[in-house]
Amino acid sequence: MAAGPERYGCVHYRRKCKIQAPCCGEVFDCRHCHNEAKDSLEISIHGRHVVPRHEIKLVICSLCNKEQDVQQDCSNCGACLGKYFCAKCNLFDDDVSKNQFHCDGCGICRTGGVENFYHCDKCGCCYTYLLKDSHRCVDRAMHQNCPVCFEYLFESTKAVSVLHCGHTIHLQCLYEMRAHQQFSCPVCLRSSCDMSDKWQKLDQEPPRCQQSVRRR
Repeated sequence: MAAGPERYGCVHYRRKCKIQAPCCGEVFDCRHCHNEAKDSLEISIHGRHVVPRHEIKLVICSLCNKEQDVQQDCSNCGACLGKYFCAKCNLFDDDVSKNQFHCDGCGICRTGGVENFYHCDKCGCCYTYLLKDSHRCVDRAMHQNCPVCFEYLFESTKAVSVLHCGHTIHLQCLYEMRAHQQFSCPVCLRSSCDMSDKWQKLDQEPPRCQQSVRRR
């Protein structure tokens, strides 16, 4: 993302600092930028790696280029490196409209407002309060790969859906399944949604005429 008078950062975060990756020592706008560059198919499988977010120790101010310990305000020019700052996750973000919050149960920051989510200890993740009394718990349900695209769901930045059976899947992957008339959970094969309307339509269809079979 090009830097303007009040706009710094990358496609993932708007903020005024970069990070030095503790794993390789290189400087990136954020951990997602690092992971896209260092954990891609273009990298040798032995060289692929991701940033351990909790181990980030150094940041670089985007305004004065001062390298410093992780902190919200630059120790040199005093600029606020991120309006939202989490010292546990080493996360900076000027876009507070995301309503970020840190969940101690998850151990990472989430978006959407702490008042709208609760942490399910059995599933091991934050779920919307709308699911609190209705979802089926599955041990560490979010600590799995998406059964369609195989991306790790717990740290995915994409929207995730909790199926009736309790298993989890990327929302976009679920839409693609339904577009191809696939309505069962890829993990347990139970219905992934309420099929009542479809069964009712099938019941209302006129019976097909049985064709006589000639014997030879």
